[in-house]
Amino acid sequence: MDANEIAALVDERALVAWLDAEGLGEGPLTEMRRIAGGTQNLLLFFRRGGRSYVLRRPPRHSVMNGNDISRREARVLAALAETDVPHPRLIAACASDDVLGCAFYVMEPVDGINAAGTLPEPHACDAAMRHRMGLELAGGIATLGEVDLFAVGLGDFGKLDGFLERQVGRWRRQLESYSSYEGWPGYGDIPGVDDVGRWLEEHRPSTFDPGIIHGDYHLSNVMFRPDGPELAAIVDWELATIGDPLTDLGWLLATWPEPSGPTPGTVGTEPWDGFPTARELVAHYAARSRRDTSGVAWHAVLGCYKLGILQEGTHARAFAGKAGMDVGLRLHNATIGLFERALGFIDGGLRL
Repeated sequence: MDANEIAALVDERALVAWLDAEGLGEGPLTEMRRIAGGTQNLLLFFRRGGRSYVLRRPPRHSVMNGNDISRREARVLAALAETDVPHPRLIAACASDDVLGCAFYVMEPVDGINAAGTLPEPHACDAAMRHRMGLELAGGIATLGEVDLFAVGLGDFGKLDGFLERQVGRWRRQLESYSSYEGWPGYGDIPGVDDVGRWLEEHRPSTFDPGIIHGDYHLSNVMFRPDGPELAAIVDWELATIGDPLTDLGWLLATWPEPSGPTPGTVGTEPWDGFPTARELVAHYAARSRRDTSGVAWHAVLGCYKLGILQEGTHARAFAGKAGMDVGLRLHNATIGLFERALGFIDGGLRL
């Protein structure tokens, strides 16, 4: 990203004035650059007065309400400040769009690596370390789920009443809404859409112990320590809410590759050997959580159902020229893979 592109995202004079008002350093901004990470929002690194910062803001043309997402992310990070949950440390947030034309916040950089794609050393050469990475991943959401959402001020961060009851209907309506995209052939070749939805309704847990939910918890949305298997931070809190924290474990299981490695719909890395099995993830989570994981297959099926429907949206938009067809077809294949996984969880072919 060149200087003109950065200038389009950040008015440096306005940012400096805001930093001054917040008491954050002195002097000019240096080393400003775009850094990788984030799905809905953008990350910009810069230094000022001997301190490093990462600024997170919505893209210029967000398909969602980027300001609300930024405000919610900042609120979650602030709430987690005194907890044991590994997360990027919030420095300050600007809820107004008067400074940069959008809500944004600045946080401390995370010293860590992302496991997506190909692992670096020493993780790549140590299967035992990779096994521990997987367990630490499960432990991260167990820790998050143990946070008292009311004590940290997130009691009104979402709607707890009817959280589980509204899941299937909400996502089924989302799938059916794709018919508004001209040319989309429908969901006829996605296996088990009706059967999976019916099973989820018939086997829905009657109660849940409320907590904070990350909302998109998988291997690519954490950073590991560069020298070991521990989590450096859980990142990308765009979909955070409150509800049943077991849905985060279900989402992780929905995206977790089999021992043979990643398949469409799963999120893995190379090399994959050494990473724990899904059953080991559940056992590690259960040992660190007060929650009953005996019915976690339901949450894994829900994760497949929800993520598959979300990804099919890109396939539908591709027919209307609103997304690339290559991406649309890739995500459609992932949706098929996720519904096949859901059926495997239901019939017991995938043991948890």
